[in-house]
Amino acid sequence: MKRIRFLLLPMSILVCSQEVDTLKVTELPQELEPKVQTYTLKDGTVRTYPKPKLLDFVTKLPRNFIDTNKDFVAKDHAYYLGGAVASTLILIPFDQKLIDNSRELGERWGMDKDNNYTKIGGVFKIPKDIGSTLYLIGNGSTLVLLGIGFGTYGLIKNDYRAQATASGLMESLILSGVFTQTIKRITGRESPFIAEENGNKGGAWNPFPSFSAFSKNTSSYDAMPSGHLTTFMAGITVIADNYPDAKWIKPVGYTLAGALCFQMMQSKVHWASDYPLALLMGYFIGKTISKSRYTSTEGTIGKTKYKFDLMASRQWEYNMVGVKLSF
Repeated sequence: MKRIRFLLLPMSILVCSQEVDTLKVTELPQELEPKVQTYTLKDGTVRTYPKPKLLDFVTKLPRNFIDTNKDFVAKDHAYYLGGAVASTLILIPFDQKLIDNSRELGERWGMDKDNNYTKIGGVFKIPKDIGSTLYLIGNGSTLVLLGIGFGTYGLIKNDYRAQATASGLMESLILSGVFTQTIKRITGRESPFIAEENGNKGGAWNPFPSFSAFSKNTSSYDAMPSGHLTTFMAGITVIADNYPDAKWIKPVGYTLAGALCFQMMQSKVHWASDYPLALLMGYFIGKTISKSRYTSTEGTIGKTKYKFDLMASRQWEYNMVGVKLSF
C-alpha cells in the first residue's frame, strides 16, 4: 500500500512508492499519421490517446461534471467521502488554535502574514517572497501556464498525450471552480483574517448568502472549501495520471500542496478544515478528466484503492493535525 501523508503546521508529505515508467511513443510520417497514438507502460498496460480536439476542454466538461459527481457518491467511494467529511468535522473545533500556531511558526521562520505581489502590465503577478510564491501555485494562472507549456510541446512534437494533458488542465481549472464556488455559496464561512477582525473565533458560518452579499464581501463567505487547493490538486492529478512514468511528479506536487496549505493558514486565508474536501474534490476532478482522454487495457493503473485518515501529533511545541491519504 502506498502512503501519502499530509501534515498541517507544518506540512510534511511522505511518498513511499511511485507509478511505473512509460516507453516513448512511436511516431509515423505525417502522411501516414493515425488518429490515435499508443503508449505502452512498463507494467504492460497500453494506453490509447485519440487525436485531441481544440475545444475538448469545453465539450467534455458536461460529461466529466456528471461523472465526477457519480464518483463522489459511488458505493466503493463512500468511505473516502465519509472520511473527508469526518476529517472536516473533527478539525473544525481546533481551527482557531491551528491558525494561531501556524502564524506563530510562520513568524519564527520569518514569513510575512500577507501575500505580496508586483504586477507586470497590470496582469501578471510576481511574488515578492517565498510565502507569496507558495500561495500563487494554487492560483488558476499557474494551470494556464502549465497548459500552454504542454500544449506548445504537444503541437511541436505532435504528441497527443501532451495535447490531452494541456486540454485536461484547462478543463480542471473550470471544473474546480464550478465545484468550489457551489460549496462556498452553500457554506458561507468566514476566512480567518475576516473572522479575526470581526472577533469570530473559528469563523462565522452564514449559509446560502445572497449573490450580492457574496460579491460585495467575498471573504466573509468563501473559506470552505479551499479553491486554491482544489485547483492545484486537480492539476497535479491530471499531469501525474497522464505521466505515470515521471516518478518525481507526485512527490514534488504533493510537497508543494502541503506547503501551499501551510502558507494559506499562516497568512490566515484558510482554516485547516477547509482542506479535506478540497483534496478529495481535486483528486476526483483530475482523475475523471484525465481518464476521459484515453482508453487503457487491463493493468494495475486505475485500480488503486484510497483511504483517508485523520492524524494528530505534537512537534516543536505545536499541536499538529493532518490528513493521511493511503493508496
